[in-house]
Amino acid sequence: MKDGKGLSEYLNTAGKKELADLFRYYCEPATAEKRAALSLWANELREKYYGSKVFFRGLIEFSNYCQNNCFYCGLQRSNSKAKRYRLTQEEIMECCRKGYKLGFRTFVLQSGEDAYFSDTLLCKIVSQIKELFADCAVTLACGERSYNSYKSLFKAGADRYLLRHETANEKHYALLHPSELSLSNRKKCLYNLKEIGYQVGAGFMVNSPGQSLETLAEDFIFLKEFKPHMIGVGPFIPHKDTVFADYYKPNSSRTLTVLSLLRIMLPKTLLPATTALGTVDEKGREKGLLAGANVLMPNLTPAKHRVDYSLYDQKLCTGWEAAEHLPDLARYLESLGFTPDFSRGDYIDFQTSTQRLT
Repeated sequence: MKDGKGLSEYLNTAGKKELADLFRYYCEPATAEKRAALSLWANELREKYYGSKVFFRGLIEFSNYCQNNCFYCGLQRSNSKAKRYRLTQEEIMECCRKGYKLGFRTFVLQSGEDAYFSDTLLCKIVSQIKELFADCAVTLACGERSYNSYKSLFKAGADRYLLRHETANEKHYALLHPSELSLSNRKKCLYNLKEIGYQVGAGFMVNSPGQSLETLAEDFIFLKEFKPHMIGVGPFIPHKDTVFADYYKPNSSRTLTVLSLLRIMLPKTLLPATTALGTVDEKGREKGLLAGANVLMPNLTPAKHRVDYSLYDQKLCTGWEAAEHLPDLARYLESLGFTPDFSRGDYIDFQTSTQRLT
C-alpha cells in the first residue's frame, strides 16, 4: 500500500484470507520501515479527528473477586493464591475525589465479575459519582451482565462500558475460557450495550495462546462490523498461577502494528496505550501513542491494593502508571508534541444528549 487511504479501504473491504496475508506482510517480520509507514498513516488519521490530544481516564479497580475461571487470568476464581479485596462505596468515592482534584473527568470502574456488586449497589455508586461530579463520565468494566442490568446502570448515569470480546473465533474462545462462557453471549452483551446507548469498548489480547493470523483477521472483521467507540488491545502476558504460566515471553512488537492497523481501519476510535503495553516495554505507552493510540488510564486504585489486581504478572502500578504522577506525565507528553486533554474525551461522533434513556 502506498498510502493510508488505500490501506484503510483495503482493511474495510478485505476478507479473512486477504487480511491474514496483510498481517503476514506487516508482522513477519515487523521491520522498522514497515512500522514507520503504518505509524505515519495512523497518526495522520488520529490528527484528522482528534488532533494531538491524549485523553486521560482515572482507573479504579474496585474488586478483584471473580466468579469466572478464565484460563489466562490471575483473578480466576480457582486461584487460591490471589489476595482478594473489595472497595467500599466510600473508598470508591474517595478515589473519585482524589482523581477530580488531579484533573480527571472520566472514571473507569473495573472489577472481576463479582456478584457482591449487585445492580442495586452498583447503581448507587454510579449515581453518587454523577451527583458529586456531574461534569465527569463514568465508564464501567464489570464483565457480562443481563440486558436489564446494563439498562439500569445506564439510567443510573453510566456513560461507557468496556467489554473485550477477547477473540472472534469460537474455537480460540474455547481455548481461553471454560465451557460455561461463550463467544455468542459475549457478543450479545456488546450488542445489548450499544443498543441501550453506551459508548462501547471491545478488544482483544495480542499473541494470546492459540491466536493465529487467521483468528486475528476474524477480530478485525468483527470490529469493523461492530464499530465500537473504543478498542482495548494489549500484549498477552502470562500469569504464574495459570495454565499458561510458561507460554512465552511477551514483547510490544505485534501490538504496536495492530494498534496502527486499527487506527487506520477505524480512524475515529478511542484507542488506549494500555498498561500491559507499558509492562512489556519500558517505552511501550509512548510507542503506543506514536503508533496511533490516544488514551491513557493512570491508576487511581488505593496503592495498597494495586498489586493485588493481578490479571497478569508484573503489572505496572507505580511511576507514570500511578495517577498521582499525572502532572509529570502531562509534561512529558507535551515534550513529545502531544496535547494532554482533561475533558471527558468522548467518542467524536457520540451525541450524549440524545442517547440518554429517560
